[in-house]
Amino acid sequence: MCGIAGAISITNNQIPHLEKKLEVMCKLIAHRGPDGEGAWTGNKNQVGLGHKRLAIIDLTDGGKQPRHGPNGTVVTFNGQVYNYKELRKERAGDWDFVSQTDTETILATYAKFGRGTASHLRGMFSIALWDEARQSLYCARDRFGIKPFYYTTVDGVLYFASEIKALLPILPKLEMDQKAFSEYLTFQYPVTERTLFKDIFQLMPGHSLTVANGKVSIEKYWDVTYTHNHDLTLEGCQERIRELVADSINVHLRADVPIGSYLSGGVDSSLIAILASEHSPDNNLSFHGKFTQFPGYDESNYAEIAAAQCGNTMHQIDITAQDFSDNMSKVIYHLDYPVAGPGSFPQYMVSGLAASHRKVVLGGQGGDEIFGGYARYLAGYLEQLIKGGLDGRLNSGAFDVSFEDVIPNMGLLKEYKPLLQKSWKDGLFGDLDMRFFTLIDRSSDLKDEVDLSVVDMEHVISSYKAVFNDRSAVGEDMYLDSMSRFDFKCLLPALLQVEDRMGMAHGLESRVPLLDHPLVEFVATIPPHIKYSGGRLKELLRSTYKQKLPIELTERRDKMGFPVPLKEWYAGELRDFVQDTFRSKAAMERPFMDSEKVLANFTKDSQFSRKTWGLLSLELWHQNFYDRAHEFRALLN
Repeated sequence: MCGIAGAISITNNQIPHLEKKLEVMCKLIAHRGPDGEGAWTGNKNQVGLGHKRLAIIDLTDGGKQPRHGPNGTVVTFNGQVYNYKELRKERAGDWDFVSQTDTETILATYAKFGRGTASHLRGMFSIALWDEARQSLYCARDRFGIKPFYYTTVDGVLYFASEIKALLPILPKLEMDQKAFSEYLTFQYPVTERTLFKDIFQLMPGHSLTVANGKVSIEKYWDVTYTHNHDLTLEGCQERIRELVADSINVHLRADVPIGSYLSGGVDSSLIAILASEHSPDNNLSFHGKFTQFPGYDESNYAEIAAAQCGNTMHQIDITAQDFSDNMSKVIYHLDYPVAGPGSFPQYMVSGLAASHRKVVLGGQGGDEIFGGYARYLAGYLEQLIKGGLDGRLNSGAFDVSFEDVIPNMGLLKEYKPLLQKSWKDGLFGDLDMRFFTLIDRSSDLKDEVDLSVVDMEHVISSYKAVFNDRSAVGEDMYLDSMSRFDFKCLLPALLQVEDRMGMAHGLESRVPLLDHPLVEFVATIPPHIKYSGGRLKELLRSTYKQKLPIELTERRDKMGFPVPLKEWYAGELRDFVQDTFRSKAAMERPFMDSEKVLANFTKDSQFSRKTWGLLSLELWHQNFYDRAHEFRALLN
């Protein structure tokens, strides 16, 4: 886990002040790699690579980057290639390895497969590799978007970096991308390659980028496809899942430093911690954040149950309102742009705790998207069941989960009653894509505080449908898979941004073993009647590990997903912080937001909702970046 940056001339001209630009870009992501740094320029200053190192594998100088190959290749790389030992064996006959690092296996793999390299790597990565012989730059991002990769083109030069902030000094002007802003107001996360900064783009997960012969080309090398194997049995699926997860845990524990685990009190993180402790006795520390000031926000008892099952020592941090006011602006700065949900703040605090004990932690991210853990799937599927019953299609084969299965689990939708009321008020029984859209569209809640005329709804809906209705990945009438895949492709990368950025803010590597492509590819073949047996969300994962997980965790129905007592804090300690944030001169002059109406929501008895969280994040984002644009530009002077 590190930070990378670089530049290449598309027009084969010398890049002005290349060394200085690499220095500044790397300085802005120094937190990602406190253990070392390096830079390289070549081809008469037409290309340059920079690196900030967090030493995890091969702690000697053998792990230094940028790394050179004997064939004129140079690579800078962020992440971990977990199958590096296997790749070393495969390439041993045609590559003379001189280090023990996974970085060198990328060079060796590229020598064999060229632009097909990423398909042979198992792990989380962002790569930039200069090929002297081909006079080309090859870049790639991992299948799920665990590791970030951003780029921009200015004056015929493509610049890239692990974080957007490293590219801001390069831009001649800081402007908001209106289409990306429309995506944020609608979903609170991006669904395309655009970012909130005009002319800065993200390389999408499972894609590679090549600069050669004066052209920039982007290709997709991987995607998850849902093709049901109806020959599968429940027992066969459980056995195969256990094999795949065990193998993933095994390779995710490869490191030359001790590894710890996050414990939230939920099934996913608990499962990873328990299995990791069985694989390695050195994985004996866990980390948890809690809120004990107000009832209903403390999940530490569940985390302690899981820690006891692991035999782990669990370090805990009791997070306070003062922590919020002291650190919230830092959270947004490290995130680069506002994200969905307030979970990023406690994640930042827990990551800081973990970093004081470990350089690597394991987490449970991905379980909800892979195994179907979101209650809104049940809401969307219920409506389709009703529609199918009215149309006489329940026995058509389109519904793998029946009314009889869904009805006993209706209690899971209790917290979704307001959302269902809003969604169903606007109509029922339309096409699944737009019905699901009503469940995830948050823009209508903002009509009083935000000028929604800035929302390019045509762009938003077309971008949304391009993902949701991709029939090359999900077949017709595959309702649950269609909903799950959209979250996998769009929501999950936003959550992984938080996972990466909050850890790297403290120089901490976060690994997510459930996001291993052999496991993801297999689960995508499992029919819903097995995956959602009995109409219960994430039932397959629970039943597969019922002998491993404490019953208190598998049977709980109140998992809250890192709740934060913002409502209670605002009624007391945070009132001044929020008021001051929205009453600043800059905030009052934002062209798109009415700060007075935002503040009108903050009465003592009001709900500090996801909406108000999103608006607060948006304002802090403006303060961190737009109001400080001159500071970023000044770094190159």
